[in-house]
Amino acid sequence: MRWWSLANFVSNAGTWMQLTVQNLLVLQITGSAAATGLSVSVQAAPALLVSLAGGAAVDRWPRKLTAFVSQALLGVVALVTAVLVATDRLDLTVLLVLAAVTGTIATVDGPACALLGNDLVPTADVPSAIGVGSLVHSAGRLAGTALAGVAVGFLGTAAAYAANGLSFLFVASVVPFLRPAAGAVTYVIPAQRGAEAPPKRPAAPDMTVRQGLAYFVRRPRLVALAGVTGISAIFGRNYGLTLAVLVTGPLAADAGAFGTVSTVLAVGGILGAVLGARLRKPSVRLVGALAATGALLQAAAGLSPSIAVLLVLVLPMAVVESVSDTAGTTVLQTDPPAHMRGRVLGVWGSISTAWALAGPPLLGLLMECAGARGALVIGGVVIAGVLGAGYLLRGRRTATPVPVRTGERDGTAPQPELSTAA
Repeated sequence: MRWWSLANFVSNAGTWMQLTVQNLLVLQITGSAAATGLSVSVQAAPALLVSLAGGAAVDRWPRKLTAFVSQALLGVVALVTAVLVATDRLDLTVLLVLAAVTGTIATVDGPACALLGNDLVPTADVPSAIGVGSLVHSAGRLAGTALAGVAVGFLGTAAAYAANGLSFLFVASVVPFLRPAAGAVTYVIPAQRGAEAPPKRPAAPDMTVRQGLAYFVRRPRLVALAGVTGISAIFGRNYGLTLAVLVTGPLAADAGAFGTVSTVLAVGGILGAVLGARLRKPSVRLVGALAATGALLQAAAGLSPSIAVLLVLVLPMAVVESVSDTAGTTVLQTDPPAHMRGRVLGVWGSISTAWALAGPPLLGLLMECAGARGALVIGGVVIAGVLGAGYLLRGRRTATPVPVRTGERDGTAPQPELSTAA
């Protein structure tokens, strides 16, 4: 698990190096902001359309092999992009093709790597492993964003893609040496069977994409989790947009002040991941309560009279929302049976991508109508109000007594006759 965490830190740092310069690269090639948005959409489209198939592949194939191949392929794509950038041979068409390929591979890589990490610890420690993963992601984001400026400044844009490609290959080189924890449910490649090999996962009859989707839809906890995430994604969370406008607009500060706010958000995310790792069996109710608390802090942040007050509110807001995200991920990855988790993560990939694509335009429209302060306040109140109403409705439905037929209480109700065949 230590090797896996180190590998993921390196990979996340490389990914954020690339993401930091990607939009700049598209602008350099095309000079068009519309083309920048198109490249983002093309890379996200596979997650929206084929995540279910990617999750089904993870359920069917050995996780270590799947993670190894997907990481290696992502590394090759990033290195090819770096070579094309360095030789000035990258045009918009090639860039879009590479973005689509990257997005398609990621539909398999995401759930494969998430579930592989869970296999490396005892079942009781899976929530902590997920918290460590969230911590590694936040730390890698900080490191990658900082290193991107250094790499591009001294070595050029291609350096960020090259670093990302090498980070993927580093992860791929670590995967073959990982050993699942005792009792972890995992696949075994026939060539790897031996005295130290874990038990082979039992064959499951429900391995189709359709059955994975049906399981998700029929599981109230997962549907409720999707609702909590959706309302939060649409009316909140996009702080790179809302807080940037608030800081540089009503608060009349500069880009440096927004950089400070972003740093505090990142630190809060790390602290929240540490706290979230201590949750053993989080519930959807806890996820919703934390999301509502974060939303109220968001509304308060929208009313901040100064940067100092905003920083005081941003830190707990980031902590609460990071704990909420970690708890939600734990529910998502531990609630389904082992043979269904890849497809559940596939369904989640489609849903979360839809929220991610719909959120910024709708939030931007709200900002046009109500301003940055209004968007933060209205969004926070809407999130807290909807989640509160959902909690009250669920409590009322649970409290509704079930009708009891006459005679059931005293045991005199007629009993069904037993068939002699039975």
